[in-house]
Amino acid sequence: MNRFVFGFLAAAIIFVGIWFWSNSRESKDEILENSALIQQQIEQVGKLIVTEGYFSQVFTFKNSRDLFMNIWTSDKKALVIANAKVTVEYDLRALETEIDPETKTVILKKIPDPVVNIYPEIEYYDVTQDYFNQFGAADYNKIKNTVSKRIREKVDKSNLLDNSRERLMSELVNIYILTKSLGWTLQYNETVIEGQDQLKNLER
Repeated sequence: MNRFVFGFLAAAIIFVGIWFWSNSRESKDEILENSALIQQQIEQVGKLIVTEGYFSQVFTFKNSRDLFMNIWTSDKKALVIANAKVTVEYDLRALETEIDPETKTVILKKIPDPVVNIYPEIEYYDVTQDYFNQFGAADYNKIKNTVSKRIREKVDKSNLLDNSRERLMSELVNIYILTKSLGWTLQYNETVIEGQDQLKNLER
């Protein structure tokens, strides 16, 4: 009788041990699979999110040069019309993340800053220039820099940056939805993200 009881207890202990080991292994495998899935999702959004805008700028370029001991002035001027395509990009390859499988947490450590690119197409009208003061490479570079500066001022006053920010956050919302569906937590630095609205209002 004692041998039967001892054998039964031994079998029960072995069974329980195998059951715990099996469940532990399945849980660990599931966490690893979820980690790989989240990492894959982050890598898939590691692309440029681009918002495009088009701006125009018209101004007159003038330059005067004093000649012969300031007795004579040589002038040049042109009407400059610039049409520029502007792109705002977030390189999500620069998105810094950390995955903690033990606490089932995805940590966003750094959100990249936007990159503004300006591609101006410049046309010149009513160009007048004197023989001693003609347009050269330095003038065209100065005009291009002036155009880019003024276009950038228009971009900063427009909603282009806000629109690109919204598109960036829509990509991050996809990461939030995935982590939430897997029972994981999304965290930005020390802040735990509790909802999509909180994520959209994050400050870098």
